[in-house]
Amino acid sequence: MLTHQKDIKVPLLDNYFFAPGEVIFVLEKLEKLSRKHPLNILITGRQGCGKSSLVRQFAAFYNRPMAVFQMGLLSEPGQLFGEHALRGGETFYQEFLFPKAISTPYCVIHLEEINRPEHPKALNELFSVLSENRCIWVDQLGLVEVAEGVIFFATMNEGEEFTGTDSLDAALRDRFYTISQDYLPADVEKEVLCLKSGISAEDAGMIIGIVHRLRKNPQFPVSVSTRHSLMMAELMAVGASIREAMIYSLQVSRDLVESILLSVHAETGDLQAREDKYVLFRPDQR
Repeated sequence: MLTHQKDIKVPLLDNYFFAPGEVIFVLEKLEKLSRKHPLNILITGRQGCGKSSLVRQFAAFYNRPMAVFQMGLLSEPGQLFGEHALRGGETFYQEFLFPKAISTPYCVIHLEEINRPEHPKALNELFSVLSENRCIWVDQLGLVEVAEGVIFFATMNEGEEFTGTDSLDAALRDRFYTISQDYLPADVEKEVLCLKSGISAEDAGMIIGIVHRLRKNPQFPVSVSTRHSLMMAELMAVGASIREAMIYSLQVSRDLVESILLSVHAETGDLQAREDKYVLFRPDQR
């Protein structure tokens, strides 16, 4: 089933979610506009900059039900709505969540990685539901109409470094308002780490210094999401060193870890690795 969930519900609000004031202002206006007619919003930006989190926070803030659909799993046209399956030796049509979601008033529909379908024509059905008509005929289901107030959010990564992605069809892209996302400023991301993990401002500053060096490395730039920054902070909050937090939270080599730590002049004590010895991993040995 092409969704991250089995039902449609309002997501939980993140009380420590930061976004540019201008983006929040525009989203407020678009939310009002969606009450006149269904709306399409495309969010672009680098990997890990919070595109999906922004969609989820929007749905939570406006108390809207939300359904997430992974476009990268589409391998053939029509697959969004359902597929034929076999039960008890007989073939039947299994309806997926998508038609139910777009028929739910004021639902937020998140089309994740819209430029990564396996089949080049797998997105053809979207033209009808994103157009002014807002409906599509499906032989097995009849006429499926987009409900009042529905907002379609699409997110995507763009660039040659993203394997399996394609340029979004110009006619499809033309149906969206577009919002560009970027990483949080260092001071804001530092505050997020302190609020969510409880670590000190000093430790949070150390993490952010390292993260921004990784993101801006001209030779080997690493896309480090705020989620990964937070993973590092949470490990440090329970006693891990900055080295251990990097190794077990980021997908980077140990050599790069050592190079980054030295470049930001981390404290000598924190540069010392724990003795790498093997011990029994069982309760009576704790």
